[in-house]
Amino acid sequence: MTDVLAAIRKRIDPVVLAVFGFIVLLLFAGSLYSVNFLSADYLLQQLNVAAFLGVIASGAMLVILLGQIDLSVPWVVTVGGMMSTAAAGWGPWGIALVVPFGIACGIAVGLFNGVGVAYLRVPSMIFTLSTNAIAQGLMVVRTGGFAPQDQATPAMHWLGVERSVFGVPNAVWVWAAVGAAIVFVLNRTVLGRRIYAIGNRERAVYLSGVEPRRVVLICFAVSGGCSAFAGVLLAGYANKAYQGMGDAYLLPAIAAVVLGGTSILGGRGTYLGTVAGVILITLLQSILSVVQMPEAGRQIIYGVVIVGMLLAYGRSSKVQG
Repeated sequence: MTDVLAAIRKRIDPVVLAVFGFIVLLLFAGSLYSVNFLSADYLLQQLNVAAFLGVIASGAMLVILLGQIDLSVPWVVTVGGMMSTAAAGWGPWGIALVVPFGIACGIAVGLFNGVGVAYLRVPSMIFTLSTNAIAQGLMVVRTGGFAPQDQATPAMHWLGVERSVFGVPNAVWVWAAVGAAIVFVLNRTVLGRRIYAIGNRERAVYLSGVEPRRVVLICFAVSGGCSAFAGVLLAGYANKAYQGMGDAYLLPAIAAVVLGGTSILGGRGTYLGTVAGVILITLLQSILSVVQMPEAGRQIIYGVVIVGMLLAYGRSSKVQG
């Protein structure tokens, strides 16, 4: 038994184990406030909410592993939600293609980010922030500044709200499928090895004969697709899309990734850690809502988490260097 535990400790990052420990503490603290906090229905509801953040964090993790950042998440989420509901008004073909069309719009924005960062060599923080502003402007122009009148289709509602298999929300199964694909890419493909290698030393990857720009382009495209997919799910959950629907997800997504042990400087991290970070952030949001913490206070907490992890990784990289 001791050997088994030792093997688990070697395979799992201590940071990830610590995050799971905090999750248990949050569950215990919530149960002291309300007995219903540990009920199966409440936990499944929290998993449903976590799925939206989890899908976004899946794409954000790939970009962060490169040592980059994607700040266009808020309005790419909105683009996915608004364009998918808009497609529903285009007749039978539009209704059939709402989900892939919304994701495709996000991938297009991600490719735009990738070209700017990888080929034009603009710092990702500046370029993606500009892209976020462009996406916001386009959506405001499309809606005239008002809330869109388009409604989510039954398929979007089914993905975002319904529970079909073992009583688990469909959005959670979607998150599981996205996560399985990310894990496979990172652990079983050449692309995954190159993502970690670029995050550790991009120049060395280039000198080895690998074209890093293509990898960066792919990761930003996946990040855009994941953000837009989350927007589709959110639109199905709320039965419609609305302006600024992604504003609440930028800092939580980054915080979930770095909390799970992914270095914000790139080159290190596991998807299990991201899952743990997403669950922790979701439970923390739930508890802060129960105690009526203002949104400003929540953003301060997320910012402190990101700065703290950045300082920790910065110090560790200096020691290793």
